[in-house]
Amino acid sequence: MADPASVRIDVWLWAVRMYKTRSNATTAIRGGHVRVGGEHVKPAYKVKVGEEVRVRISGFDRILGVKKLLLKRVGAPIAAEAYEDRTPPRPPREFYAPIVTRDRGSGRPTKRERREIDRLHGRDAD
Repeated sequence: MADPASVRIDVWLWAVRMYKTRSNATTAIRGGHVRVGGEHVKPAYKVKVGEEVRVRISGFDRILGVKKLLLKRVGAPIAAEAYEDRTPPRPPREFYAPIVTRDRGSGRPTKRERREIDRLHGRDAD
């Protein structure tokens, strides 16, 4: 069978082992964790060779260049050949934002504390 010209983005992310199941890939795409060419896409978006895919996993973006289209899930060595990992190295551990903890029994956070927590987690206004 000849190589396809395009593949659904959810199928491709599952096939190259970014997500354990196709439904996990679909959920991540619907949640806005996947961008193609800087734009949010739907699970049925057809990805082509040469496009850039950004996948947010564990709070960090992975930047992948599509080198090969896969329809079925394959082993890790073959899957690694299907994309080019353009992700910059992660910053050293000491540069991560501190983990916000609250004293037990101190009640709900105030509006100001909530804004500070959101800012630390990177959830401030886009």
